[in-house]
Formats: sequence, C-alpha cells, structure tokens
Amino acid sequence: MTSPAGLDDRYDDPDRLRDQMRLLLGYRTTIALGVLLGLLGGLLLVLLRAGDHTSTSEVLVRPRTDPFSTFGVAADNQVSMGTERHIALSATVAERAATALGQPSRADALLTDLRVSHPPDTQVLRFEYTAGDAKRAARVSNAFAAAYLADRQDRSKSMIARMATGLERQVAELTRRIAAGKKSADAAAGTAGVQQQIGVLRKKLSDIRAYDTTGGDIVRTAEPAARPVGPGPGRLLPLGLIGGLVLGVVLAWLRSALEPRARSISEVRGTLLAPVLGILPGPDAKGEPLEVGRTAGSRAEAYRALAFRLRGGDGPAAVGTLMVVAPKRERGAEAVAVNLAAALAECGEQVLLVDATGHTPGLPARLPLTADESVPPDMPGGAVVVDAGTAGRFTLRPEVRGTAADDGPAAPIAARALSGAAPERATLVLAPPLLEHAESLALAQRVDGVVVVAGLGESRRDDLKRVRELIGCSGGRIVGAALHDGARRGRRARLLDSGRTRRAWRRTPSPAPSAPGGDTVEKPTAPVRDDTLTASR
Repeated sequence: MTSPAGLDDRYDDPDRLRDQMRLLLGYRTTIALGVLLGLLGGLLLVLLRAGDHTSTSEVLVRPRTDPFSTFGVAADNQVSMGTERHIALSATVAERAATALGQPSRADALLTDLRVSHPPDTQVLRFEYTAGDAKRAARVSNAFAAAYLADRQDRSKSMIARMATGLERQVAELTRRIAAGKKSADAAAGTAGVQQQIGVLRKKLSDIRAYDTTGGDIVRTAEPAARPVGPGPGRLLPLGLIGGLVLGVVLAWLRSALEPRARSISEVRGTLLAPVLGILPGPDAKGEPLEVGRTAGSRAEAYRALAFRLRGGDGPAAVGTLMVVAPKRERGAEAVAVNLAAALAECGEQVLLVDATGHTPGLPARLPLTADESVPPDMPGGAVVVDAGTAGRFTLRPEVRGTAADDGPAAPIAARALSGAAPERATLVLAPPLLEHAESLALAQRVDGVVVVAGLGESRRDDLKRVRELIGCSGGRIVGAALHDGARRGRRARLLDSGRTRRAWRRTPSPAPSAPGGDTVEKPTAPVRDDTLTASR
C-alpha cells in the first residue's frame, strides 16, 4: 500500500501565530463575554464617578520663628511640610471642620474623601475634597483650610501663653528680691542689676505678646466645580472596551491552553504521529451513511478525496487491508468506512467491507442492497452486495449477533475472515471503538494500516494518544486520520451522536430497503457462520 499524501488546507499553516489566532477565534463567545464585562465595568465607572466633583483650596503656611533666637534661619527651613500635612489630616482638624459645618459626628467620614498634598519646593498645602455635590465639595474644602489655620493659630497662642507665663514668673521673683533688698543695707548695691534684668524680661514679654500668631493665609478659595472629576463617558467606555477585549483574549487563551479536545490539525497530527488525510463534513443526521454514488455534494467529494489520498494518486495502486476505527463510539467511523468503500469501488477496486462492530441490525438494514444474487463465489456466507449507484458495487460482510442480547463486537470472527482475504481485493474493516472494546486490537495487527476517525473539536487528545499507544503496542500502524469538522455540526447532530440516542436507535429495527425494481429485499437476521467456523477449525 502506498503512503498517503499529506493534507494541505486552510487548517495546516506553518505560521504558529496564525494557528494560535485560529484557536483563539474558536472561542468567540468567551471573547465576546470579556468585551461585555469590560463595557459593563466602564459603564459602572461612569455611573459611580458621574456625580463626583472635586474642589481645591490652598493655604500658604507661615513659618514660626523663635522669638528668643538670635540667629537668622531661612524660612524654608522653619516649616516641615510633611509634618504640617499630617497635622492637616489629624482628627483635631477634622473635628474642628465638622463642627464648623454643623456635622460634629461625621469627622471621620469627612477625612475619607479628603486629600492633602503640597507641591514640591513650596510652603503651600493643597486641600482637595471630593463629593457628589459640587457646592458641598467646595464648602468642606474651605472648612478644612480654615480649621487647619485656626488649629495652627491656637497652637501658636498656646506656645506664646506658656512663654509669657514663664517670663512673668521670673519678673515676679526678681521683684520680690528687690523688695527684700530695700530692708538690708548690704543688698542695696545689687538692686540696680536686678532692675536691669527685670527691664530685659519685660522687654521680651512685650515682644512675645506682640508676636503674630497667624498660621498662614488662604491663597486659593475652593469654588464649586463646573464638571465632574476624572475621565468622562467618552474615555471610560473605550477604555472598558479595550480592557474587555484584552480580558476576553486572555480568557480564550486560557481555555485553549486547558482545552482537552483536539481543535486543530497540528494537535491531531502531533498526538497520533500520523498525517491527517482529510477533513470531512459531519455525518448525515438522517441516518443514511452512504453518499458516494447516491448523492452529490461536498460530503461525497470529501470522501472521494480521502480515497484518492489512500490510493496515493490516480494510478492502479492497491489499497490493501485497512481498518477504520474511532476512539469511542460515533457515527463518523461508519460513514467513513461505507463511503470509502464506495469511493474505492468507483475507482475500479474490488472492495470488501467487513462490519465488525456487532450492531443489530447492522449496516445491511441501512444500505441499499442489490436485488439479484451477485455475491462473489469466494465470499463466505452472509455476505451481501451494496448498490452504490453510479459508484458501482461493493461487498459487505456483516458480522452481527442474532439477537439484541448478543449485541457486541465480532472482532474475532472478522479476524478469521481477514485471514482468507484475497490480496488483489481492497478490504476495509469497520472495527468497534478501540477504547471501548479491546477486541479491535486483534484486528489492528492483521491489517496493513489503520485509519483513525475523530471529530475535530470533539475528540480528546488523551483518547487519541491512547489509541496511538494501543495500536503501536499491538504491532499495527496508523496510516492517517480522517477528521469530522465537529465545530460546524449543530446541536441536533451532536444529540444524535450521543450515547442515549445511539442505544435507542440500536433497539429500533429498520425496515428493509427496496430494490431498484420495487421489490423488497429480505435481510438476514443472523449471518450464517457455520462454514466459516468449520473452515477455521
């Protein structure tokens, strides 16, 4: 059997970036959800910040000089703006501002929306308050500026009062000493010096009481803001859209990285270590597996292309013996085997299709059979001839059980049938699902190659890996994979391929199809295997 040609289609692109983009675009719903979340977030920010107004007031902090200092100190070294900022955010200033606003119980709440800062290399404190009402924001900002200056002035007055009290205590002490010296003749000489000290202290006391205790000046009064603070809807919504798109792409990438199913040809090829022979449309949901020679359309052409690749071209190359198997039960493997047999018969091959799935009633109940007795003489008992229309005819050997209770794979019987297959005849074996029935491994080692049927976007990578390992361990060889484009199949087709529907379909008998002449062809309920068993013995 010649090696099949590789598949080169729109899915097989050497550019990894394009392949990754195709995988991401497979999660359009996730990306759309991310965009929607971004837009909702932007809209929420618009609603939350739509009524927020910020008003700003500025205070020039006046430095406080030591009235007793004899050294000149630069003004910028006399004020610690960091310390003044912490004082402006203190609870004392907040309580004073809340009292001025008539809300003494909301001092802590006012500090929540207050921001105090100072520009670099300046002695200016900036009070910024944000509120839902522009007038309230301006009123609270001005109240905090005034409360800070009042607190600073009170602290300066307290310092002056303490210093003045100390000087007055010293003057009183010196005055008592002078009064005591007048009674003594020896202390008269020191009275002049004490009086001079009292004069100096009174001079200092006068200077201290004349000290300016003003904490600073308000250089900017807060005014009600004309428009809300922050970016408006024209900026927040585009930002939300961009953020949502990035979020959607990240979520789609995470889903693609964690996706257990094979969604691209490169994943299937890398898992099976075999080429992909073709991408086939999903099987017909009406339950009619044969399409080549009976109907015209994309499905029939796809099956013909698959047969062309298996034959290695349009020459008289022998196909040999092939096994068509799926990892788990699905109708795709049945459709591939039947239509591949019809396509090979159309190419002039003598085709024998062995149904080893053991389904009841099996393929003969759903395929058009010939009315005449044209079974080749070398075929074992139970074989029937399928009429593929314009494609010709091929022989079907159904290996089914007699009753539904005996329903199961007939792989051992099919294996004995393969031992006597003619080498000039193309033999296809429809095997039961490999991961559900281990009997399929007995067929894998008796055929020339295995065609794995999987669903693109439906089959799991772990299942394909197990299929490759089992076939390799049994001595078989995977020729390639035939993929059904599961992404394009609707819910109805997936429902028909579900296990519950398949079990119900297997229990429902199908009427016998009519022959071209209008006569009903009688189907065998149980194939005769006595001659086969006797020959095998």
